Amino acid sequence: MNPPASPSPARFPVRTWLIALAGWAFDFYDLVLFSFLLVPIGRDLGLTATQEAWLLGVALGGSGVGGILFGYLSDVIGRKRVMTWTICLYSLGTALTAFSTGPLTLLLFRLLTGLGVGGEWAVGHALLAESSPPSMRGRASALLQSGEPLGVALAALMGLLGAPLLGWRAVFLISSASAGVAFLVQRHLPESRLWDRQHEQRLSPAAALRRLARARLLGVLFAGWLLGVFKLGTYWTCYTWLPKFLQDQMGQPVGRSAMWIVTAQVGQLLGMLAFGVIADRRGRRQAFTGYSLLTAAAIYGIAFHWHELLQQPALFWTVLFAMGLGSGCTAGFGALLAELFPTDVRNFAMGTAYNCARGVQLFAPVLVGFFVARHGVAGGLGVPMVLALATASWVWTLPETRSRDLAAIGGDAHPNC
Repeated sequence: MNPPASPSPARFPVRTWLIALAGWAFDFYDLVLFSFLLVPIGRDLGLTATQEAWLLGVALGGSGVGGILFGYLSDVIGRKRVMTWTICLYSLGTALTAFSTGPLTLLLFRLLTGLGVGGEWAVGHALLAESSPPSMRGRASALLQSGEPLGVALAALMGLLGAPLLGWRAVFLISSASAGVAFLVQRHLPESRLWDRQHEQRLSPAAALRRLARARLLGVLFAGWLLGVFKLGTYWTCYTWLPKFLQDQMGQPVGRSAMWIVTAQVGQLLGMLAFGVIADRRGRRQAFTGYSLLTAAAIYGIAFHWHELLQQPALFWTVLFAMGLGSGCTAGFGALLAELFPTDVRNFAMGTAYNCARGVQLFAPVLVGFFVARHGVAGGLGVPMVLALATASWVWTLPETRSRDLAAIGGDAHPNC
């Protein structure tokens, strides 16, 4: 039996958010940096197109394993300690990537990066959700997830503008300085009080699954995972190939390509910040649906009308901005998943649902590559367009969780109650 629920936090935890934001921003930066350096890496190491596609996806696959492993460990030994480990791990993977000698070493070092990336996401979001007032939980999740476009924008600038000056190996080595965030976590990040009160009953992974089964939450876990597959699939099938589309198929110079990507990330940042407000006022499901429909519409324009859009640069900028704005619904996963599961298995369930969904994206670059080879840009971007439409509809299979009391989730109550 869970301890009695205690009063929810009354104020927004600014310090927890700032430190978790730094961890997540550099987490995502280290994850996507590789895609912006793929052209010089492929040239220097003689990579084939197939090898490039698998190397784009291996860190995403590793993040699924990392999410389960470190999500479970954080439920057992604490959010703070495990966050320190995950930040050090993804920073180590980034540093080692600088010394890659071929496809095999790249594969191993990117896998190491992915393990750390997967663990950090679930820990940071669970900790912030447990430390935030229920009425602000959607905004808290959005504020934390806003580190994603910040990380991508920084990766675009470093990868597309820094690499020609410094070389891709130096960029990876410099980027490993993200390990410094682990020091902030260890010295200044407070542990979740809710976890402190409710962690006495330590569960094995098998027992955690039985706990979810008793609470009739395995179906919810599956639904949350599939929502993540659709939404993260939208993101990764689009953004892992967009830099290459802009430079190769659309013939854009490196500097302009970097600015196009930054434009989309500015839109995503603003979309994330607005998503939290909308989700707290209108509910999680309505927010996910509206954003995903906007994403699908913008991707359609780029996929099927990019020739015309390039002739009107202002319109191209607008469509990219709208695509980024719609992508902001990834800001909702932290709050939505935290509100579905009880504290003693929350991080395990969140890490499993979200990062296994991200792990499936191992196949995203290969899938897009298949359609690009047959139908060009329209075929490649048609994949994320369909996935965005699937996201808009599938979210309605989940219960509305706005303003739930996290301490009261559990027992044998059905999640729709």
